[in-house]
Amino acid sequence: MAIIALEKMMFHACHGCFEEENIIGNQFEVSLQMETDTSQVERTDRVEDTVNYAAVYELVKKEMSVPSKTIENAAARILNCVHNVFPQVTRITVKLSKLHPSLGGEVKRASVTIVHFSEQ
Repeated sequence: MAIIALEKMMFHACHGCFEEENIIGNQFEVSLQMETDTSQVERTDRVEDTVNYAAVYELVKKEMSVPSKTIENAAARILNCVHNVFPQVTRITVKLSKLHPSLGGEVKRASVTIVHFSEQ
């Protein structure tokens, strides 16, 4: 087993419950960890035998472009999308952070981390 990680992917998106967040948007950071069996690709060195990082990035990018009122919803959509496309991943962890959220004071980030385990 191995953990494949895409760390600190940056997106401008319109997630939030305030009207201005849906118009102006905000900066978001997404990190993703995927646990999967890499024994085959270790032998073959073929991209087809592993989780394609570029494809995962495109899935995250697509889900980040869909507005949500909460980062929990956006993170869950990312997790479900990656799991549906790459069912060989046995554990997925998504951390989604809104940078400098509008909370009435100085806050560097608000984050949610969602973990999914698959029975295989």
